[in-house]
Amino acid sequence: MNSRERLLAALAHQEPDRVPLDLGGSHVTSIHVVAYRNLCRRLAIDPEPVELADVVQQVVLPGEALLERLDVDTRGLFPLTSHNEGFERVEDRGDRLVHVDEWGFTQEKIKEGGFWWSQVGFPLDGALADPAALADYRWPAADDPRRIEGLRARAEGYRRQNKVVLCKSLCAGMFEMGQRIRGMANFLCDLLADTPAAEAILDAILELKKRYWTLVLDAVGDLVDVVVETDDYGTQQSQLISLETYRTLLEPRLRELVGFVKRKHAARRGPGEPGYFFFHSCGNVRPYLPSFIDMGIDVLNPVHTRASGMDPGALKRDFGRHIVFWGGGVDTQTVLPQGTPEDVRADVRRNVEALMPGGGFVFNTVHNVQAEVPAENVLAMYDALAEVAAYAG
Repeated sequence: MNSRERLLAALAHQEPDRVPLDLGGSHVTSIHVVAYRNLCRRLAIDPEPVELADVVQQVVLPGEALLERLDVDTRGLFPLTSHNEGFERVEDRGDRLVHVDEWGFTQEKIKEGGFWWSQVGFPLDGALADPAALADYRWPAADDPRRIEGLRARAEGYRRQNKVVLCKSLCAGMFEMGQRIRGMANFLCDLLADTPAAEAILDAILELKKRYWTLVLDAVGDLVDVVVETDDYGTQQSQLISLETYRTLLEPRLRELVGFVKRKHAARRGPGEPGYFFFHSCGNVRPYLPSFIDMGIDVLNPVHTRASGMDPGALKRDFGRHIVFWGGGVDTQTVLPQGTPEDVRADVRRNVEALMPGGGFVFNTVHNVQAEVPAENVLAMYDALAEVAAYAG
């Protein structure tokens, strides 16, 4: 099979010739620029020039030389967003760099030893939501055509390579963006103590996402196979909010977004060419999975295997017929950065053997490969995958 045939079979819950592989198809399945350079040098590949897929996280759009060496089946599209725009204009404050993005978020990066940008300023921070400030808040222009300049040509090139094409969203999810606008503690309180203010923020972000996906899918929806949306509902042990709060405030809006995007996507694709909705949330999201499946989410990422409730074998048994698991190939919290190569190989074998039966699995790490991961461990990961990834027959 070529890459496209292989990955589309997996998305259709069929067993291809081998487990498909993603690296850099999205900003949550990529590799930090430091680890990327180390890996390329280990393989005698020139890593330069580096193209960042997400400046805030400092993750790369991997170069074709590495992608071909590893036989990666995906390619990603990264429209112009706050995470990859404007960072050439920063304020130098001596030991750190500061940037204010199109949302009014203040981002900061330590110059020596800083691996990524961190949000340190929130435009509507404050103990109580101010209706006047919310009314005056300047929302980004989600449908600015500059966001998609050059996107179609790049997508056409990926299609000629027979790769599955993913496309990144405008911003993080509605829940996470509420926290970035108000500050995490404030917004979590708003959900219960000032629900109208929280709903106003959630509704505004939902509308921006709909405008953005209209722009993008009208332009390249016929070439994009997988749309990528992200949020973060889970923690290592449980969830950030109760299931009741999720069902009341977040589920209806997420359901509306999924339905809108899937209808728009289907309208741009031919008969028999389904588009897929990829949803990222770290942590224990097991209680939400029936809701995700019911609303039409096709793909769960990153499959946080070390979180409570996220045992890969149990997930595959209970939900594997209905949702594709994209990620979960190796633990990135401890095993990949701190383990031995044999630890890495054992974790890959265990996870892949749990998730691959019957298709419905795409290999990637549990979130991005971080800066401190040794190249030897990354290579051990791919070596182990090669040993167990083939399907019988």
